[in-house]
Amino acid sequence: MFVYQAAKFVVEPLVKIVYRPRVEGLEHIPADGAAILAANHLSFCDSFFIPIVVPRHVTFIAKAEYFDAGGLRGLWNKYFYARFAGAVRVDRSGSRNATTAALEGAVEVLERGGLFGIYPEGTRSPDGKLYRGRTGIAEIALRSGAPIIPIGIIGTDRVQPPGKKLPRWGRVTIRVGAPLDLAEAKGLGKPALVRRAITDEVIEAIQKLSGQEYRHVYASDVKEGKAAA
Repeated sequence: MFVYQAAKFVVEPLVKIVYRPRVEGLEHIPADGAAILAANHLSFCDSFFIPIVVPRHVTFIAKAEYFDAGGLRGLWNKYFYARFAGAVRVDRSGSRNATTAALEGAVEVLERGGLFGIYPEGTRSPDGKLYRGRTGIAEIALRSGAPIIPIGIIGTDRVQPPGKKLPRWGRVTIRVGAPLDLAEAKGLGKPALVRRAITDEVIEAIQKLSGQEYRHVYASDVKEGKAAA
């Protein structure tokens, strides 16, 4: 926590001077208590801008590759995600145990009354569009009982396009929506239907905030298709 606050004290004024991020709806984020911040994912730097504009500590999920990479970049990733961001490590290779551990880590953050940040699409958008959500966010919400607050991020894909290591200048807008009322989705009965309905409701709320075009497929499938081609 101290490392997070110290780094934020140094970085936040610089980022606000250079990028002048616009923030709307910040009052929807509670001053204390647990909440899930669900955002679209356009760029690597999304995980910088959200903590900059949110007054409280936000913990994110981070893919295992960030923790396991070697060299100087690997050391930086381990420091940033493990020490600065306090990220929950998630293995996206399909291991059930790893996925369960990530879900439990997220719930633990929320049970401590923290803010947990997550990108329901599961990966960065390959083309700026919004993609179908993964139901892990619904599982976290159901297990923890924490409210889901949707966030629409605009402009980070211009600041740091996919594949670019260094950011460039650009205006960023972050729109925070009101906590979602999931009562109707929870009333569907079957757990699988409930998880899918909650996830779809989250994505719909994000789309209204971000203004992105929506595609009813998973972003990871689109990326795999492009790689195969």
